Amino acid sequence: MDVAVITPTLRAKDYKSEVAPVWCPGCGHFAVLSAVTKALAHLKLAKERVAMISGIGCSSRLPAYVDAYGFHGIHGRALPLASGLKAARPDLTVIVAGGDGDGFSIGGNHFLHACRRNMDLTYIVMDNEVYGMTKGQASPTTQPDWAKSKLTPHGTGMRPFLPTAIALAAGASFIARGFAGDPNGLTKLLVEAIEHPGFAFLQVLSPCQTFRPEQKEWKHLVHPADTAPTDDPVEAARFIQADDGMALGLFYVRRLPVWQPQNQPTATPADLEREFVL
Repeated sequence: MDVAVITPTLRAKDYKSEVAPVWCPGCGHFAVLSAVTKALAHLKLAKERVAMISGIGCSSRLPAYVDAYGFHGIHGRALPLASGLKAARPDLTVIVAGGDGDGFSIGGNHFLHACRRNMDLTYIVMDNEVYGMTKGQASPTTQPDWAKSKLTPHGTGMRPFLPTAIALAAGASFIARGFAGDPNGLTKLLVEAIEHPGFAFLQVLSPCQTFRPEQKEWKHLVHPADTAPTDDPVEAARFIQADDGMALGLFYVRRLPVWQPQNQPTATPADLEREFVL
């Protein structure tokens, strides 16, 4: 990815905006924000060459807290917004932020096609297996027997969405998983994702202390992946299908053609009118 180098004295805190985060105390998203600013500082990216795009949800507040260009879109539409921006401004480093509800439910179809299109985007999904902003109902990644929501008092009864498996099947060229409780490891993965030429998908296990307090135990359950990253989708599929959902690291990375439309001069209204002349 082409990047613009600025003064090396710019530090992670310089990429934080003056807007104070309003996440709940203990939310894993604080660590994601920290990892984003550390990654930008490590890569020495100029603020005006970075754009953060999001949809709706607790995680989608992230662009407001980063001192760079940003756009807070509507529910599930972060990826098409980011794709349009990247198509128009290929010189920008475009980072997309979302959650498991925003990205895999209403935004699920966009996720599939963003993977296969393989534009040069970094997609961070903060997964806490719950809709936090709308008070704790089950999300696509919620386990079927989780029954603490008033909307699903007996659990969902449905198998959870498997983000890494779907990303691989849909054609993503970079698939990784990080944990908010491992800020250094998360920053490293984020740097690799931004540097990767193509669609980089980074699932972040980001505990919700308010509606999923049992996720405090994730710090005892996560573990490094027991295999090295592969560029073979068959090998990656074997690992992902056997994964317990708690493995951390880069699972799959492959150099694939990056799709970028050839921008043409914008047509004028007169040009459009001539097309309708009989």
